[in-house]
Amino acid sequence: MTCDVETRTIDVDGLYRRFGPMVLRRCRRLLGDEEAAADAMQETFVRVLRNSQSLRDDYPSSLLYRIATNVSLNAMRSSRRRPVSSAGDAMETFAGRDNVEAAALDRTLVDQIFNGVKESTRQAARIHYEECATLEETAQRVGMSISGVRKRLDSLRRQSLLRAAR
Repeated sequence: MTCDVETRTIDVDGLYRRFGPMVLRRCRRLLGDEEAAADAMQETFVRVLRNSQSLRDDYPSSLLYRIATNVSLNAMRSSRRRPVSSAGDAMETFAGRDNVEAAALDRTLVDQIFNGVKESTRQAARIHYEECATLEETAQRVGMSISGVRKRLDSLRRQSLLRAAR
C-alpha cells in the first residue's frame, strides 16, 4: 500500500512579487536600517527558495512574516556580537593623524560621539581605544569593574551606531 502525497513546489517568484513589500516592511520595522532590511528581505526569500520542496504554501503571508522576523532577529543578534562600525573603530583610526584638517574633523567626530556621555565612560573609551589598554587595565585605571567598563563601551558603540544611522 503506497500513499500518494501531492508534492507542490512554492512559486517563489510569485510570492516575491506579491509579498515582497510586506516582508520588507517587517524587516525595516525590526532592523531600522534600509540596507539591513533589504538584505534581510533577500535572505528571507533565499531561505524560501532553498526549502521550497519542503515548505507548504497554505498560508504564505504568515510563513514569510515568520521567516522575515527570524532572519531580522538573527541579523540584530549578529550585529550586537560584531558591530560593523563603532566608536571604537573610529577612535582607533584617529591615532597618528598628522593632517591638521583631518585632526579637526576627528575632534568634531569625537565630540559628537561623546555628546551627553558620562565622563567616566569618556575616560574609559579614551584609555581603551586610544591607549590600546585591555578591559582589565581600563577598569583598574577608571576604578570600575571589567563588566562595568564593557557595558559602558558597548552602550557607547550602540549610541554611536544610532547617531550614525540618523
